[in-house]
Amino acid sequence: MVEGSMTQGAGQGPEVQRTATVRDFRVPAYVHEAAPYAVPGPQASQAAPPPEEGYEEALPEGYTPTQRDLPVIRRGDTVQVTVDPEPVQVAPPATGQGPLFVVGDVHGYLDELVAALQEKGLIDEDGQWCAGTTRLWFLGDFTDRGPDGIGVIDLVMRLSAEAAAAGGYCKALMGNHELLLLGAKRFGDTPVNSGAGTATFQAAWLLNGGQKTDMDRLQDHHLQWMARLDAMEEVDGHLLVHSDATTYLDYGRSIEEVNDTVRETLTRNDAEEVWDLFRKFTKRFSFRDEGGADAVRSLLDTYGGTRIVHGHSPIPYLLGEVGSEDGEDDTRTAVEGPHVYADGLAIAMDGGVTMAGKLLVQQLPLAS
Repeated sequence: MVEGSMTQGAGQGPEVQRTATVRDFRVPAYVHEAAPYAVPGPQASQAAPPPEEGYEEALPEGYTPTQRDLPVIRRGDTVQVTVDPEPVQVAPPATGQGPLFVVGDVHGYLDELVAALQEKGLIDEDGQWCAGTTRLWFLGDFTDRGPDGIGVIDLVMRLSAEAAAAGGYCKALMGNHELLLLGAKRFGDTPVNSGAGTATFQAAWLLNGGQKTDMDRLQDHHLQWMARLDAMEEVDGHLLVHSDATTYLDYGRSIEEVNDTVRETLTRNDAEEVWDLFRKFTKRFSFRDEGGADAVRSLLDTYGGTRIVHGHSPIPYLLGEVGSEDGEDDTRTAVEGPHVYADGLAIAMDGGVTMAGKLLVQQLPLAS
């Protein structure tokens, strides 16, 4: 393990007035403890209290992560389509490539990821790739909130090499939490204009579940890997993205252009530019409610594909099943598979593992 400083530039420079950066799900326990960087205990994996009522459900123009992110959603706001949680068995494409699988947000829950991959027959009991020519895509958000984000990244990087050697592949997309961790490491407490005052990546990272153990173990090869991730890809008619937002249209009119623009932004290493990128990737809920299907079509018409597959927004929030403030509401339906909505054009893959939900690994195509 390589020990490193928690931030770069933290605590340097004159004191500035900052706006609070509000969490989207839960604040890790150590933020409120007397020893501010104590590692959270097992209780950290329990579901967090949902946002309080009384906040507007529509994200305002110029939304920024310094404002409350996840509102309370009413049941019935989405078109709920029952889907078979079991993988659909399909013949491999004529190219000789194997079946296609996607993985929702992991957020540091390494044990749950290993169990889910083993259940689908993608890795063996020793955690080694055993799926031959299978193609596997992760939809982003590997770290924060959960106990071992770096362990998750290490696993994905290793499986990428093992899958390639077997004739398949294991690839990953850029999530907003990769941008957040990169920003916290690169810029620390450097003030940025959040759109609602002054903020810092360091504050945003902590309040969105940043784990000190991840920062301590973060090495150059992890940073390089995250900075090179694609933002989107189209595979077998599925447009794969992290965020359920039209944000991608701001960065190009083709998949290649979007990916190049995101990488070039990170290469320039400008705190304000990276913050704006992070802010836009944090937007959500563009595909639900009235006009949601049209928003999906705007992406499909621009980048290709017949269906969009995303993570980012937990399915319990999309369904309006957010639990109660005291965490004792047992009325929430357990997530057993992806959520198909927006006239059947969108597939949500975040099962809400940070809310004691399920880490989803799903074979595509998925019956609607």
